[in-house]
Amino acid sequence: MVKDHAQAERSGESQAENIIEVDGLVKRYGSFTAVNGIHFQVRRGEIFGLLGPNGAGKTTTMEMIEGLRQPDEGVARVAGYDTRTQLGKVKEVIGVQLQSTSLFDLLTVKEITNMYASFYNVPTVPILPLLDSVTLSEKLNDRVKNLSGGQKQRLAIALALVNDPQVVFLDEPTTGLDPQARRTLWDIILRLRDEGKTIVISTHYMDEAELLSDRICLMDRGGIVALDSPRNLIRSLESESAIEFRVPELETMSEAHKSELLGSMQAIEGVRQAEFRKDSYVLYTDQLQLSLTGLIAMTEREGVQFTDLLTRTATLEDVFIHMTGRSLRES
Repeated sequence: MVKDHAQAERSGESQAENIIEVDGLVKRYGSFTAVNGIHFQVRRGEIFGLLGPNGAGKTTTMEMIEGLRQPDEGVARVAGYDTRTQLGKVKEVIGVQLQSTSLFDLLTVKEITNMYASFYNVPTVPILPLLDSVTLSEKLNDRVKNLSGGQKQRLAIALALVNDPQVVFLDEPTTGLDPQARRTLWDIILRLRDEGKTIVISTHYMDEAELLSDRICLMDRGGIVALDSPRNLIRSLESESAIEFRVPELETMSEAHKSELLGSMQAIEGVRQAEFRKDSYVLYTDQLQLSLTGLIAMTEREGVQFTDLLTRTATLEDVFIHMTGRSLRES
């Protein structure tokens, strides 16, 4: 699947204009390969999500595209500019919010924004409308050190926008924020997309990636495991729903009995796939009621007790586990 996506991307099958082109990027640290020959394109005006667990290579990938880190192999271009040979041009068309942004605590919001604007030789965005767009106009004369975590993240995004960039890179912008602050940032990101900006965002939150991204690049161990829209990725499971439950006597079962039980679950009508994860079984189905009825009949027939049953829609987490065998939350 990954190979097919890479070939489709490189062949230019998309009718949309590509503003970012990544071709065979590799980054090594000694014997460790952090990013291993990845290929993808980002279309102008879309939110492109890099989703994966910690250590998947998301930040390293972004830093190579931004020109902050030199690749050992491969090429990245932004708006047609090569990040290795035309870095000055690249800097004019991108804005970057780093995973950890160090700000001058004693400056006011207005002062630090004016300072960042002074770094550019291109026309910059008027300060007051910019700060208003990230709901910081009331904090104009407050010192940075007095801002909350969410306000500092919104300020970091404002600083990334001061040069009116075509492409905005956001590296895990909501990590550590409370739910309300996260949603405020989501609204800002969606509005930027609606204004015509291209957004590249890295995250390990599947709900964030699914809500924000037009397309998602699932990364794991330095490679791309899938690339498509959230809807199409979930559809790749060929199941709309998931049934989860536990079997208390599992610890006393033999491995043969466990395998036999899993086979019986796979045979339930409507079940497309049955998996065992840690201490729970997960059944994927597109006929939820039929599969639930079959599950109850099967457990009664085989004398198996189950607990903690829940039903839900299939998620990006399910896609990731199906393709890699481990959770997005695992590092």
